[in-house]
Amino acid sequence: MSTDLPIAIVGGGLAAGTAVTALRDQGYAGPLVVFAAESHLPYERPPLSKGFLMGKDPAEKALVHDATWYREHDVDVRTGVLVTALDPDAHTLQAGGEEIAYRALLLATGAEPRRLALADRAGVSTTYLRTLDDSTALKEELRASRRIGIIGGGWIGLEVAAAAREAGAEVIVLEMAAQPLLGVLGEEVAQIFADLHRTHGVDLRTGVQVESIERTDSGTARIGLANKDAVEVDHLVVGVGVVPATELAEAAGIVVGNGIRTDAHLCTSAPDVYAAGDVANADHPVLGRAVRVEHWDTAIKHGKVAAANLLGGAEVADALPYFFTDQYDLGMEYVGNAGPDGFDRVEIVGDVPGLNFRVWWLRREELDGEERERVVAGMHVNDWDAIDEIRAKVGTLSPTS
Repeated sequence: MSTDLPIAIVGGGLAAGTAVTALRDQGYAGPLVVFAAESHLPYERPPLSKGFLMGKDPAEKALVHDATWYREHDVDVRTGVLVTALDPDAHTLQAGGEEIAYRALLLATGAEPRRLALADRAGVSTTYLRTLDDSTALKEELRASRRIGIIGGGWIGLEVAAAAREAGAEVIVLEMAAQPLLGVLGEEVAQIFADLHRTHGVDLRTGVQVESIERTDSGTARIGLANKDAVEVDHLVVGVGVVPATELAEAAGIVVGNGIRTDAHLCTSAPDVYAAGDVANADHPVLGRAVRVEHWDTAIKHGKVAAANLLGGAEVADALPYFFTDQYDLGMEYVGNAGPDGFDRVEIVGDVPGLNFRVWWLRREELDGEERERVVAGMHVNDWDAIDEIRAKVGTLSPTS
């Protein structure tokens, strides 16, 4: 394709913002256009359930760059503009009523919150926390006079619970599984998070099924549970997962499957089209399978790899998945991915009551007739010197103990 045509990036999140930065840092001086469906410049999402939501950081801190940077680096950022169609064969896209030709394209469309029909039909005050505007509105709800109900005990649900408690709100968390984060962390570590929140005054109810939601005459939400209990809250937060935003790619004939499918170079099935961040289900050369990761670090790593390959490189997205969380006085970093085969054993080393420890998730494998254990994931809590060891140890094999 003509080098006079722009590289186009669809998305307004961290993967998009990182790719723009890397393209300029790597010396690309040609035309570059970014389509951000939201009215904001590209930004990262962790502050939405952490520092910004808690009132500790301004919204500007979430931005990848301010408007001046984009002007100085000659980047055409079109905020509030939705890309409605894509023709990979013609190398064109439709946006804002205009057809635009591109030389190469990055799809960083992210994901959308999974909706809860019971809440939507009831018309109760509800937040699905995904955007900066969502977080801004939710922050107004988190105050001492409010009772906040959270459906879902995943990372978003627990981080919102921590922010709400720090703001003085009453909090009730309703989780269908026997423990929060059970599928990710296993029973031993999930229990640590459950205890943490209960210690901080959260009414955490596990093993519950939401059966009904209705709006009361006073405007609150009445949540009926399958055991016939009911709770009443002023505001509802729904955190039951996300769905990758693949509609644009799928309509264009690009292969999708739990996201936009890519190879290890983040290249999709369409020529000169790449995908990165939450939406990319990418072949991972270290893990030996496709993996889609919804975390901050992967968005950064993908953005850099995609930028190099948009310029004709052959970089591989081989970084192990990493994420972090901050809840009350617990800070955590996690590396790895247990995947569909899961893990057989969890090993915890350190001071659990004092919230300073390391965790290893191990899976048994047979190699040359000998049973071994592979470290599939590792985590530390408030042990800030541990992260390098954790990165080095994840993926290694040792004889079973």
